[in-house]
Amino acid sequence: MNPRVTVQQGDFDVSAELAALRAGDGRVGAVCSFIGTVRNRNIAPTLAAEAAALPPEGALSPGGGPAAPAAVLSMELEHYPGMTEQSIEDMIDEAHRRFDIFGARVVHRVGLLQPGDQIVLVAVTSAHRGESFQACEFLMDYLKTQAPFWKKEQTPDGAKWVDARVSDDAAAARWGLGTADQ
Repeated sequence: MNPRVTVQQGDFDVSAELAALRAGDGRVGAVCSFIGTVRNRNIAPTLAAEAAALPPEGALSPGGGPAAPAAVLSMELEHYPGMTEQSIEDMIDEAHRRFDIFGARVVHRVGLLQPGDQIVLVAVTSAHRGESFQACEFLMDYLKTQAPFWKKEQTPDGAKWVDARVSDDAAAARWGLGTADQ
């Protein structure tokens, strides 16, 4: 049996992960997956993305307007081995209680990552798409706010630890999940 949770430094093969999750389960009618990547904020965003990517918590530029997000040169992710995997296992159990799903798989990378690198894969199987979509979103909202990972971004201004955004906390709250600092 394939593990439900893997925390690793190396990259992952999405196709192989999805094939392993579905293998031998003829009940599967839907697979939902989310792949998170390190954004390269050095590349000019589209107009729609630019409007949606206003800086966090109303930060202002020296001229008084919204500040542009700092370019991410690299990202480093740390975790607490054993505790992190168990925490995610527990949340997959909760997803099984809340949603009619057959299987779930979470692969999360740690270590030094570059813009464009894959960070996380969340994949869920079910009979119908709705349950898979909801369970996948539930697991991602949990990972963004409560899983014991620490993220540090290297920018031209130096390194900084990254906290969950207010929007991440709001997404977790709709599932009844508290924030990591509660």
